[in-house]
Amino acid sequence: MKQVAIYLRVSTDKQNNGLEAQERALKEFCRLKGTEKLQIYQDNGVSGAKEKRQGLDALMRAANDGKIDTLIVYSFSRFARSTKHLISALEEFERLGIKFISLSENIDTGTAMGKAVFTILSAISQLERELIVERVKNGLKNAKAKGKKLGRSKTRNSNLIQELAKQKYSQRRIATLAGCSKTTVFRELLSKQGG
Repeated sequence: MKQVAIYLRVSTDKQNNGLEAQERALKEFCRLKGTEKLQIYQDNGVSGAKEKRQGLDALMRAANDGKIDTLIVYSFSRFARSTKHLISALEEFERLGIKFISLSENIDTGTAMGKAVFTILSAISQLERELIVERVKNGLKNAKAKGKKLGRSKTRNSNLIQELAKQKYSQRRIATLAGCSKTTVFRELLSKQGG
């Protein structure tokens, strides 16, 4: 049976009052909406910038397992670590058919206005991604036009690797003597064969 989930988070252990305030507000919202059965997920003393959060990870597993139909948070900042993370999560919830509600921002993706806001946020996020790609491509073109060599500079000792190979050392032994990986030795020897 699907259920309503609420997610709470505070950054430090000393913010218990903040956690209680979020929980009280979310439970009151649910009570006013007539929702009695709900599952609470929380992260206490965990920065919003952290990629891995025990409570959020459990919430996302439940969402992907189809156990949740509505997620309610106190605010975007309590849930997402960045705009990109928020949009990504909202897109995932949309795909899973999960309604997302944020009390502070007064957003409910189950309403026409909430869907419109979500669409606008997604469009802005897509525009931002495309602008970044465009800037990177233009920067690479500009660098190439100025004759700059792109990519990482080669750090392997080609002369030493080639000399040791001529002396019939194994690739493993060459890697040890040249202070590099066996893959690096292989690539160096392959590049000389091809060129």
